[in-house]
Amino acid sequence: VSTQSTWGFISFQDMHRVLRYTRQIARLPALCRAFSSGPPPLKMDFSETVNTHEIKLKEPTKLKKMNICQAVNNALDTVLKADSNSYVFGEDVKFGGVFRCTVGLNEKYGSDRVFNTPLSEQGIIGFALGMAAAGCTPIPEIQFGDYIFPAFDQFVNEVAKYRYRTAGLYNAGGLTCRCTYGAVGHGGHYHSQAPEAHFMHTAGLTIVIPRNPIQTKGLLLSSIRSPDPVIFFEPKILYRMSEDMVPEEDYEIPLRKAEVLQEGKDITLLGYGASIRQLKMAAKMAEEKGISSEIIDLRTILPYDIETIEKSVKKTGRLLITHEGPVTAGAGAEIAAKIHERCFLHLHAPIARVCGYDTPFPFVYEPFYLPNRFKLFDSMLQLMEYQLNHIHIIKLS
Repeated sequence: VSTQSTWGFISFQDMHRVLRYTRQIARLPALCRAFSSGPPPLKMDFSETVNTHEIKLKEPTKLKKMNICQAVNNALDTVLKADSNSYVFGEDVKFGGVFRCTVGLNEKYGSDRVFNTPLSEQGIIGFALGMAAAGCTPIPEIQFGDYIFPAFDQFVNEVAKYRYRTAGLYNAGGLTCRCTYGAVGHGGHYHSQAPEAHFMHTAGLTIVIPRNPIQTKGLLLSSIRSPDPVIFFEPKILYRMSEDMVPEEDYEIPLRKAEVLQEGKDITLLGYGASIRQLKMAAKMAEEKGISSEIIDLRTILPYDIETIEKSVKKTGRLLITHEGPVTAGAGAEIAAKIHERCFLHLHAPIARVCGYDTPFPFVYEPFYLPNRFKLFDSMLQLMEYQLNHIHIIKLS
């Protein structure tokens, strides 16, 4: 079957092909935005105030301006002062660390409690495990998330299973490993990876990733005092970029609990760590289109707070998940599967994931690899349009 035109005959197959190409051309601006490295961040104030509903302070007015690096230092200082059985150690830690998070602690508490180690990640965590089993509070540092893999066996087969294999006689619950993670702008494939998903198969571990200085101090103190071993990943790109007025007193933020940062009714945006900034910028762009976004910071990656996510998705009907790590078998894949099981009849569109690619982390092409506000915004538009397209197809059929 064909149709007559002044140029001859055009088959329906050709018409379909033309329409398909037209749709692809229409998406070119979206693709250009998604892979653009030029535009600077939106002019937004990312600073936050203390969530008094969650954090109960004795002196709420006693605040000090800190970045994430300083919040880490302050939390470690708090623990070292309060717990004489606590120890901070790692590569270059005695001198303040490569990111300067432990500056001044050695001078204050001495080399018996704040000290350097050999360049052996497996040895650092093995040593920390022994200390924890003996009742100490070890706080080792792995300088870069990319270098945590030599210690993978210690975490997965020893630290996480120590309570189980001794039937509760011993445990490694006092161990909290600090570790940087994620892109930094120029790190390449050995200083930019986000390895949190590698540990998500491991029962017995807790994985925590903060988004700002207030969260960093409270979550780190909770992690150190947790009865379970914790890997505390710190977004190094935000070390000095993120600043807040942080309480000077000792306070904790509960683990295993996500936080709703912004309430909305049309779509749920889920992320953690540095990706929260991208979600906030994408939500602002979507707001100009009349889209109301609910933003959730997961905070504890394992075990994650499925109840908060489920409640939000049942309200909005749509879910977009983002993280820097590769999309395949990432944290987003696990959460998407669980929400699909719990919220299938409430979904207006498939669950979307905007994550890193399944490639080694690139150096020059880092801006193209990372999820950004444009990729997130375009994915949001697709989710919002999906229901309309779906209804249109049903009517045609």
